[in-house]
Amino acid sequence: MLVTHTKRIIRSGYRNFIRSGFTSLASILMMVITLFVITSLIFVQTALQSSLNDIKEKVDVTVYFVPGADETAILSVKSSLSKLPEVRDVSYTSQEEALTQFKDKHANDYLTLQALDELNSNPLGATLNIKAKDPSQYESISKYFESDNAISKGALNIIDKVDYHQNKIIIDRLNAIITGAGRLGFAVSLILIIISIIITFSTIRLIIYMSREEIGVMKLVGAGSKYIRGPFMVSGMLVGVTASLITILLFIPISIWLGNQVTDFVGINMFTYFKSNFLQLFVIMLGVGIILGSISSFFAISRYLKK
Repeated sequence: MLVTHTKRIIRSGYRNFIRSGFTSLASILMMVITLFVITSLIFVQTALQSSLNDIKEKVDVTVYFVPGADETAILSVKSSLSKLPEVRDVSYTSQEEALTQFKDKHANDYLTLQALDELNSNPLGATLNIKAKDPSQYESISKYFESDNAISKGALNIIDKVDYHQNKIIIDRLNAIITGAGRLGFAVSLILIIISIIITFSTIRLIIYMSREEIGVMKLVGAGSKYIRGPFMVSGMLVGVTASLITILLFIPISIWLGNQVTDFVGINMFTYFKSNFLQLFVIMLGVGIILGSISSFFAISRYLKK
């Protein structure tokens, strides 16, 4: 009996969906716009996160040692830093490597290289480049050097400077961007979902309004609320399914174009991202479309069931 009723509800919902014609098309278009904006937001968030990760990789803290500092002492400092839970990686650049990198960087600056040759000695010291697990942890790493118990005073004497304070503004801004981007993404998503429900609710109400007389007859003959509501919820789900299929098809050429145009700017190929996450994106679109369609239909039919 249950299977028979379910088949009737699905068949009736499909018939309402087809019979509504233009109104169903309008509902689908509104749903496509909604899903398009939500999916675009996912793309924007992905691109933004990729750009932020790229910036995070470029932010670091460098410890400069005085020229001629004992390498064993420097490696001891490196070992101590590597044990910090905030530190992701510590790379060592020797005094000779620092000089080679400086010469390569100023290969076209003849006066600088000439002045360097006249010194007859290496004026550069070794360095340690520190990468934190999170940009917010650079300050605690910097304070590590101020602790008397952290590093021996002999090691502190060979440190020329730590450039955290020079990078502090960049690091603070990066932390603010990461925090702000997360909050903005959540707020925009919430607003879009509310707007989507309102718009979809309004358009689906037109479908139900066209069937108000049929609903009245069904109530007169004693049809239950579930049997009356069921076909319209099926119609709403069909709107969501159709809209999600159209949206995923629209994003194929869009992601190809984005992959060719913005890869260098955002640091990620959006078409590659689309292909690798196709199933996940489609499930999200399908789920959102079905939920919005069914919820909107549920509330839209409620006013007629109360009469």
